[in-house]
Amino acid sequence: MSDLTPLLTGYSYFEAPRWHDGRLWLSDFYTHQVLACDLQGKVEKIADVPGQPSGLGWLPDGRLLIVSMRDRKLLRREADGRLVTHADLSGVATGHCNDMAVDAQGRAWVGNFGFDLMSGGAVRTASLARVDPDGRVTEAARDLYFPNAIMPTPDGKRLIVNETLGNRLSVFDIAADGGLGPRRDWAVFGPLVQSESINDYIAGGKVAPDGGVLDAEGAVWLSDAVGNRALRVAEGGRVLQEVSTGQLGTFACTLGGPDGRTLFLCVAPDFMEHNRAPVREAQIWTTRVDVPGLGV
Repeated sequence: MSDLTPLLTGYSYFEAPRWHDGRLWLSDFYTHQVLACDLQGKVEKIADVPGQPSGLGWLPDGRLLIVSMRDRKLLRREADGRLVTHADLSGVATGHCNDMAVDAQGRAWVGNFGFDLMSGGAVRTASLARVDPDGRVTEAARDLYFPNAIMPTPDGKRLIVNETLGNRLSVFDIAADGGLGPRRDWAVFGPLVQSESINDYIAGGKVAPDGGVLDAEGAVWLSDAVGNRALRVAEGGRVLQEVSTGQLGTFACTLGGPDGRTLFLCVAPDFMEHNRAPVREAQIWTTRVDVPGLGV
């Protein structure tokens, strides 16, 4: 932990960190803000999202897409700063919408919780939505265990998905029309838990892959939501590197900075809404790594 440096403090719960246009972009769940921060900690508010912001991504023309969690919508920020509805995801999402990636074709891949996590609802699997550039929504994959970080490979041929409650990362082939092939294991850390109780999934989680990012060697940095750490993992599941965050949980991460070798970690004491919403204990920590990110 001695190599970890605080960059930003005093917010509620950070998610969806993205390095874009020389700054770190973030969603802060319970202040309902999308922010951008430079490496000196100077913050600009980009948007207010009453429905609670999460995943972020950019269309090829530069417009920002924002997941609005609670109303299960994908918003688009126009050049004048207005937020408009890009897509309604309620036909696919069975829980709060969550993380997202936008690929080079402008397709947005959006996950959701699958069930009512914060109220202790019975655990259910979730579907992954694909939103085409015109806003058309398609159910791209089913039966995922809390799909979280979504990472298209640089060649555009595969989609890697962190399954937070699945002890695994999954991968899909992407067809030319955007359809996904069958799910395959990219990395497996333990068996699937068979229960409707979130407590059983937390207890049985060897690694709970939350946010994540691909690096230039094809490895994934992932935040382990039950292990207070970030892991660099190779395809097949071998752990290449571990960064401990001590007493704080690590819930998202990305690579960025001028050379792509700064690892940004979203940390907080826990992920529960009733604990996070009233206080301002979320932080961004940074450390240096050897292999840069992909710059996307």
